[in-house]
Amino acid sequence: MDEQIQLLHTNDLHSHFENFPRIERFIKHRRQVNQEANVQTFLFDVGDATDRQHPLTETTQAQANIQWMNRLNYDAVTIGNSEGLYYSHNVLEHMYDTAKFDVIVGNLKETNQMLPHFAKEYRIITTAKQTKIGLLGLTAPYTSAYPLADWRIEEVAQVLPTLIVELAPQVDVLVLLSHLGLSMDRILAKTYPQLDIIIGAHTHHLLPQGELVNQTLLTAAGKYGQHVGMINLQLQDHQLITKSARTIQTATLPEHAADQRVITTYEREGRQLLQQQKLAWLPTTLTKNPFTSCAAINMALQALKEITHSSAAMLSSGLFLTDLQAGLVTADTLHQQLPHAVHIMITKLKGQDFWRFVMEVEKNRGFLRNFPQKGMGFRGKIFGEIVFSGVQVDHKLQQVFYNGQLVQSDRIYQIALLDHYSFIPFFPTLQIVGQNRILYPEFFRETLGRYLTKKYPLKQESD
Repeated sequence: MDEQIQLLHTNDLHSHFENFPRIERFIKHRRQVNQEANVQTFLFDVGDATDRQHPLTETTQAQANIQWMNRLNYDAVTIGNSEGLYYSHNVLEHMYDTAKFDVIVGNLKETNQMLPHFAKEYRIITTAKQTKIGLLGLTAPYTSAYPLADWRIEEVAQVLPTLIVELAPQVDVLVLLSHLGLSMDRILAKTYPQLDIIIGAHTHHLLPQGELVNQTLLTAAGKYGQHVGMINLQLQDHQLITKSARTIQTATLPEHAADQRVITTYEREGRQLLQQQKLAWLPTTLTKNPFTSCAAINMALQALKEITHSSAAMLSSGLFLTDLQAGLVTADTLHQQLPHAVHIMITKLKGQDFWRFVMEVEKNRGFLRNFPQKGMGFRGKIFGEIVFSGVQVDHKLQQVFYNGQLVQSDRIYQIALLDHYSFIPFFPTLQIVGQNRILYPEFFRETLGRYLTKKYPLKQESD
């Protein structure tokens, strides 16, 4: 008995709603074509479907994304770090309450080591012709970050062998939804020949025709919904005979006249809802300047010091994407200025290490000023100028001063900055020897918003 199956997949959509109308039509069209050709269709997403940079995702806590995925009749998804780490524990617990699809993630656990109520370790799909497809899902194990959100994350080697032993004998085709990155996918293909297909994500890689590693087919559809993946399977008597992959570029799909209106509506609805959250009343405009110190960054540095009870702080000017105008500050205006998925971090360093960290900053300052920084939670364009408060440098003598006092090698110094700076490779001292405490779960903008509310209360609106 011959059977043809088509697996459609998306990954790393990151709330790029501008591509959603064409993706939606394409999925519906493929289902219709496949139905007429007696080809069964399944649709999967491999994580990072959401991104709080988009105002509608921000204000609905990803429910707009879930509703869209329900409308497309996704069969199963796994989560990415955007879902796992960009929201509080409670929000993620309820993110999928209305989902009409399964969430497959085998390495995320509650602190009591139980699986979250919204997740399954695996799923077995039985086709119309009784072929059994096994689905596994794994997400990138950020072992230092997940515990901050009260999650237990497990390494791949801790869970995958057991899951394969349990699931592989029950199914005819074994598929892994992998939000682990291309390098890890290649390792898994070599290590676990039981995996027929690995649908990849996380590193935003595009495999236009897939990649065969031993007998495992690796696939991936890039990022932001710029491509949709298709995997064609041919079986005979439930045995997999051939498998192939391709990707469809979304920009080549037909555009309808109403598409732009739909995309604009997504944006407008999100902004309108955020505008209803009134935060503060600024007496003066906090201007941004990506190439130098400015009012916005100076205010934020002062806020960091007060919030963290620190005598020193550091920020980069590229963080501030817009001015914060005098008058009413809403969640929308603050979101436009600081759309980043970054958190405040408090770092303690011994004097000799603090000196080295500052020297790393000074060495990289000129390079980073125009550096097109991407990823690691940053949602701007360039890194920008690095600005200290409470730290002074004598470049000629290579001396560092902390609030006017020469840094002593055996003392401990505290500085407030952002977790983003420990993830990028330019300041290795932070990650190697820093005693770092990240303030979870709020993003930088949320904590700053509370500071503005206290410092510039709304009662001044009527003054």
